[in-house]
Amino acid sequence: MLRKFVLDNGLRVLFFPMKNTEAVTSLFLAGTGSKYETRKLSGISHLLEHLIFRGTKNYPKPISISQALDEVGGFYNAFTDKEVLGIIFKTSSENFNLALRILAEMVSSPLLNKDELIKEKRVVIEEINMREDDPQILILDLWETLLYGDQPAGWQVIGSRKTVNKISQKDLFNYSKNFFIGKGSVLIIVGDIKKDMEKNIKKNFSILSSKERIKKEPVEEHQQEPKILLRFKETDQTHLCLGVRTFDTFSDKKYALALIASLLGGMMSSRLFVEIREKKGLAYYVRTSCEHYTDTGYLMTHAGLNNTKVFEAVEIICKEYQRLKTERVTKKELDKAKENLKGRLKLGLETSDSFASFFGLQEVIGQEVLTPQQQWQKIAKITPDDILKIAKEVFRPDRLNLALIGPHKKEKEIKKTLNI
Repeated sequence: MLRKFVLDNGLRVLFFPMKNTEAVTSLFLAGTGSKYETRKLSGISHLLEHLIFRGTKNYPKPISISQALDEVGGFYNAFTDKEVLGIIFKTSSENFNLALRILAEMVSSPLLNKDELIKEKRVVIEEINMREDDPQILILDLWETLLYGDQPAGWQVIGSRKTVNKISQKDLFNYSKNFFIGKGSVLIIVGDIKKDMEKNIKKNFSILSSKERIKKEPVEEHQQEPKILLRFKETDQTHLCLGVRTFDTFSDKKYALALIASLLGGMMSSRLFVEIREKKGLAYYVRTSCEHYTDTGYLMTHAGLNNTKVFEAVEIICKEYQRLKTERVTKKELDKAKENLKGRLKLGLETSDSFASFFGLQEVIGQEVLTPQQQWQKIAKITPDDILKIAKEVFRPDRLNLALIGPHKKEKEIKKTLNI
């Protein structure tokens, strides 16, 4: 049973006990990310994520944190996204207090050492290089650049070489003090919950500031016709993202949209997988997915294609988009998509860390926190008429976008294929 309490400084704490496990996951989520950055400091959230592992007040050496957790067989990781920065530890319950103490220090008293900053900048630059050398990954960044342009929502989470190199130690200290705070952050503990954990959380995390969180700028979206972003690159395969603007995470329409994504490209028996890969052999991978932020959202098909078959594949994707808004999906096909989502939901929640992410991410962005069963109930109620209605709403020319990487220069000709 999920339990929530709030510290005096505003930090929200969630407890979710699990039976038949000796593991405990501790996940700290801060309401920050690239959407909270300025152009000058683009990439600072991600760089901060790196630096907090490189030393704290009581774990001052660069390897102190990793060594302490390695000695007890702990798992540790972190991530930065557009609207959330997360740090996750997973240990046995007997080592929970150690993990909690380290985690609290990382967000309250990171050293952010100058020498380590220089090293981590080099590491991040190599990460940027890696992403740019991998068109399957890079196209996902270009897709959001196409959608949102030159505003925080359109900037890469990782930043650029120029911005990362100019971030100073002072910038990092100020940023950490503004966003590693009680208000706007969440700590979720999942697994083998013990009685003294609440007391230890208060002891370690009450040090966080109770200052008000800084709000991000709202995303602006302006589109009147299909848009295309073409990145020329001599590749053996063309990678593309083709999709539409949709709804934010607070809209209940996202549940119908999840079923639409499943129908289109969420299964190996989905419409696009069958048409593009199985029947035509045009691609190795093709998948459709949804993303929902606090103020924007999209549905997008991601594919790697034979360079000579791009026009054909784009036409097939657009045809399937159009078909969903003109033909009512059968109950049998919809039921298959529902069962697929239900099964993936269950398989994705086998471990304490997956439950921590499931509940914590809902809480940190201000959503109503729903259980898996409550989410499934919303999905189960969706009818073929609901799918038809949502498809008509989103599959429109003024929402359609295509980002593409490959050896192509005929932007006008490719754009002509964008018909839904």
